[in-house]
Amino acid sequence: MTGNSRTIRLASTLSTMALVTGMAWAAPAMAQASGSVGGDIIVTARKTGEDILKVPVTVTAITSETLDAKGIVSVVDMAQSTPGININNSSSGHADRSFQQVVMRGMTPSTTLATTTSMFIDGVAVSSPSQLSAVTSPERIEIIKGPQSAYFGRNTFAGAINVVNKVPGNDWGGEVLGMIGTRDNWRLRGSIEGPIIEDLMSFRIAGEKFSKDGSWKNYDGQTLGDQSTKVASLLVAITPSPDVTIKLFGMLSEDKDGPAAQTRLYAYDAVAPSGQVVVAGQSNCTLTGDTRGVINPTTGLPAGAPVRNNYFCGTIPSIGNPVTANVTNTDFIRQFLAIGTNRVVNPEDGVQGYGLLRKTKHAHATFDWDVTDSVKFSALAGYNREIWTTLIDLDGYDTRAFPSGYDYNRNGVINPSEIFGQGYFDFPYLIERKIEDFSVEGRLSYDKGPVHGVVGVSYLSADQLQGLGGGSGALTAAVLSPGGLSRNKTTGFFFGATYDLTDTLSLSVEGRYQIDKLESFARPSGLTVQSSAFIPAGFYTGGTLLVGQTYKNFTPRVIANWQVSPDLMVYASWAKGVNPAQFNTNILSNTGPVQQAALDAGGRLAIDPEKVTNYEVGIKGRIGSTFRYTAAAYYAQWRKLINAVLIVAPDATQTTGFSFVNTSANAGSVNLYGIEAEASWRPTEFLTIDAAAAFNDSDIQEFASTTVSALSGIYDFSGKEMKNTSKYSANVGVQVGTEIAGWDRGSWFLRGDWNFKSGQWSNEANLAKSPDVHFFNTRAGLTHGNISIEVFVNNVFNNKKPISISDNFLFTPDFAYTARSSALVLGLPELRTAGIQAKVKF
Repeated sequence: MTGNSRTIRLASTLSTMALVTGMAWAAPAMAQASGSVGGDIIVTARKTGEDILKVPVTVTAITSETLDAKGIVSVVDMAQSTPGININNSSSGHADRSFQQVVMRGMTPSTTLATTTSMFIDGVAVSSPSQLSAVTSPERIEIIKGPQSAYFGRNTFAGAINVVNKVPGNDWGGEVLGMIGTRDNWRLRGSIEGPIIEDLMSFRIAGEKFSKDGSWKNYDGQTLGDQSTKVASLLVAITPSPDVTIKLFGMLSEDKDGPAAQTRLYAYDAVAPSGQVVVAGQSNCTLTGDTRGVINPTTGLPAGAPVRNNYFCGTIPSIGNPVTANVTNTDFIRQFLAIGTNRVVNPEDGVQGYGLLRKTKHAHATFDWDVTDSVKFSALAGYNREIWTTLIDLDGYDTRAFPSGYDYNRNGVINPSEIFGQGYFDFPYLIERKIEDFSVEGRLSYDKGPVHGVVGVSYLSADQLQGLGGGSGALTAAVLSPGGLSRNKTTGFFFGATYDLTDTLSLSVEGRYQIDKLESFARPSGLTVQSSAFIPAGFYTGGTLLVGQTYKNFTPRVIANWQVSPDLMVYASWAKGVNPAQFNTNILSNTGPVQQAALDAGGRLAIDPEKVTNYEVGIKGRIGSTFRYTAAAYYAQWRKLINAVLIVAPDATQTTGFSFVNTSANAGSVNLYGIEAEASWRPTEFLTIDAAAAFNDSDIQEFASTTVSALSGIYDFSGKEMKNTSKYSANVGVQVGTEIAGWDRGSWFLRGDWNFKSGQWSNEANLAKSPDVHFFNTRAGLTHGNISIEVFVNNVFNNKKPISISDNFLFTPDFAYTARSSALVLGLPELRTAGIQAKVKF
């Protein structure tokens, strides 16, 4: 590698730029620090600017200064330093940036394609969390907790995250930032802004490129967890009159990652024909499960036979096997990725080896017009296009000890399934997705006297395509399976009205009437439907509409807030939220009798949306100018939770008398409750302390999962907790520093951060739990004029405990352990990383 020489060249370049720019742009010394916790923070949690300590909503604002002070550069960093949020990056055998599910307040979606938290840039919806990380040096990030359907619309069941851009003005300025660190870790970021036409049009253009080698080593020395990203963005602000502001924003980004940093805990040994134990099982308990994982509706007993399953109970053991994967990019792999047939993403735009390639485009425009002193009209429109492909090693370990052409099934015959394309057992697997959406919104707000209000309308149209395929044998177009188009069109009419009953007491009533039109289309190869149980029987050519359904819901919110004093506010709220429905189009692939039996057994092609009712109380305030605090308690009732289930359908053609159909159903019900608090204290000009903590608990009332029941034998999940979320989380940051007398705007600081997340369950049976994780980060910096130099160490104590967990399988050539969960996929953290960063402002 040429990492060392590149690092030296980059360091030299940064030093030169810092020296030259610092001399050229010398400026007057800055004012003495005030010793306060900072001025008012304005947020847009209700689509209008409000003081964070006076808006009656639970919202955390991470300002640009805080982002820099904590070294937050990704969604994972943001979640790690924010209690009450987890990022689940583990899905279908891989734990990487292709899948980042935001779990807020313990509301973990039960399916990988569902979401309970939506993302926005300047209030415009974006396709995925990765686009939030792509915004270069934002003004702030707003994390809004609780149902936000009234203002932000669909998929804001648990909350919303909004990134707010910095707006350029009449002054020229900019910055250049460079960072170098261990493991060839480097970042180069630059921006420039200024007027195009003074008082009329200004711009801000920004770009960023970062790259790092992974923390973990494969058996061949290859690093696992390599990541790189490049981003370019342009923001143009136009003020044709004092009453009108127009903002145009566009962004392009590309993520190019190597094989993920992940591993597995295995419940069984994998033994090669030579007798070599390739991976050792670490199971610490044996469960009595069931071969079907579903209740026979006739007898009320499990439909399958009892079976003993090795697995994990309690906090999982430390990783006992080496972290390995077969991720060498051979000609065999390259020819597979070059196939254009049965693909969702053009091979030229797809990944060229193991890892991830994602390309995103985002554009939006906003228009604000102060019609009068009390009336304001706003409009916004947005567009997103995201395509990504990832090639993973589905088996997840070094399987070279399993040769091709061996009788693994012990039947005296070498079956075609025992002839492996790589010459040994391996399971390359390609996953790809294409998402495109367009949204538009218009709203009219009023603010005069005791009455404040907003009315508006919004529209969203989103298309999604997904494809996948792979295997252990020959990798041809036949193993690739592109799915059909999924489309949703959402129209919303929303309002919000606040009336000041007195100078200190206000009542707000908000609501959204939402119309969701969901459609699912036949896959490109077409579909033959053998029964008219759900839709008319016949052959549906590729792209033909299979099912469409319209859902209409009203989601209100009522808030009462009391400004007890200028420095203290309390509030209480009641809100409802709705999460979009889903289709069970896989039912249509079954035989005619099975479809009819599934219908008779209660199967549905279109299931209902999920619903939540949320109750919340909160307090916000400050004590003098040195202490600021917020706290909230909530109780939420999540109903019609969508679960993956198995329908037992009578079928005389089967020896068992039944067919088993995989579907989704509204089979779950969960109560969630918790307390969240944060505070910032600056007792002296020398010391600042900020802290936050969250207790987020869940109590399952009803739940169904075929896979979990087959593993555990548990069918009654009442009293259990939701998976993939931390019940306890906290962070504390301590910063010391002051100005340096005699220096031109000279100052220094030293900061330490502790971030804590308690362990997460791997499934709703609450069997296996990941360990608690503690991450300690530290930074120190020196500023002289426009030049800042910082050194940092992240994960100071080199914590190696996993950051995500999910049930999965041990893959062997005879697939003996894939009928039920037999392994845990663990997402691995970035290990200790040290570096130096230089920034020049001008």
